[in-house]
Amino acid sequence: MGAVTPLGNSREEFWQGLIAGRSGVARVTAFDAEAAGLRAQIAAEVKGFDPDAILGRRDARRMDRFAQFAAVAAKEAIEDAAFPEDKALRDETAVVVASGIGGIITIQDTVTKARAAGTASRITPFFIPMLMSNAAPAQISMRYGFRGPMFAVSSACASSNDALGVAFDMIVHGKARAVISGGSEATITDVAMGGFDSMKALSTRNAEPERASRPFDRERDGFVLAEGGAIVVLEELELARSRGARIYAELLGYGQSADAYDLVAVDPDGGGVELALRRLFRCAGISPSDVDYVNAHATSTPIGDPAESQALGRVIGANGHKFAVSSTKSMHGHALGAASAIEGVATILTIQNGIIPPTINYENPDPACTLDCVPNVARKADVNIAISSSFGFGGHNSVVAFGKYTG
Repeated sequence: MGAVTPLGNSREEFWQGLIAGRSGVARVTAFDAEAAGLRAQIAAEVKGFDPDAILGRRDARRMDRFAQFAAVAAKEAIEDAAFPEDKALRDETAVVVASGIGGIITIQDTVTKARAAGTASRITPFFIPMLMSNAAPAQISMRYGFRGPMFAVSSACASSNDALGVAFDMIVHGKARAVISGGSEATITDVAMGGFDSMKALSTRNAEPERASRPFDRERDGFVLAEGGAIVVLEELELARSRGARIYAELLGYGQSADAYDLVAVDPDGGGVELALRRLFRCAGISPSDVDYVNAHATSTPIGDPAESQALGRVIGANGHKFAVSSTKSMHGHALGAASAIEGVATILTIQNGIIPPTINYENPDPACTLDCVPNVARKADVNIAISSSFGFGGHNSVVAFGKYTG
């Protein structure tokens, strides 16, 4: 696994930030949010990121920031996996990497410069290859010679879980022996933030950024926009065993559904979430009572958090089953299409390390969110099966289950 996040630019830095309950939210540095007239002036930015040093200046300059995140996370993941440089295997290795939006930084910068110059005749020939959402998987495929199926998945904030679901099916049905999968996003620009700001979707707790993302808390006022990326190496079990790979966890299955309710509003009843969960259990062959932990989508919005909480309670909490829930977005913000890739890594490390990351900034209990949300402090626990959930604009619901590998 590899990760580039607001809490650190490696898997281990990210994990240490999570269990310490550290916030990666601060005032925006990518542009002057106050001068841009935005109500929300805070975000969870990736800090100290130097793609030139890791990818080489020439290659890095030909990638949008979102593709840089994916390429750097993939490098860490592939090295962590000690993935063989065997041509026959790499010919059967797919790359499925998600992004909800793609190269919006490249689009905005290019349009701004072209209009300032009064001509479009000097637009770089790398403009289109940099902005396309499939640039991230394409860059990974080319750098490592992976010649299996290669494409991007885009389903808003559910994108990365959907990518993992596609990867699962590809391996189960023999379309690939291994899949490099995950997601990346880089949308902290005045235009992108302005779009969410105009919807009143973002937290405006500008005076205390580190306390702004507060899932399940009664005083939540919107999500905090984030950026980053995470990549995992998925393999069929026989391959992983044969080469002595370190196995963090097993991907047990996934479930998807549509709310069929509204383009941007969450179904307040959580019915679509419930459908996705029940489909997950059928796919994975597990029962709701088997679940020890849920890394919730919970973005810190007034409607979304209770809808998810109630759906989880109805399905997983049925018959009095007790389970823990946390939203790590309270620390690393909401990275849109990359969110569930980042949270998938967090969920897998929770299983491996036996420590549940907290939901920080939980200070005022909300009677509409009654789950055990691991408030403010990480908790030691034996986690055998965990779920990571992600929901997106358009009514996308996507959930995945991971299990402890017992050999």
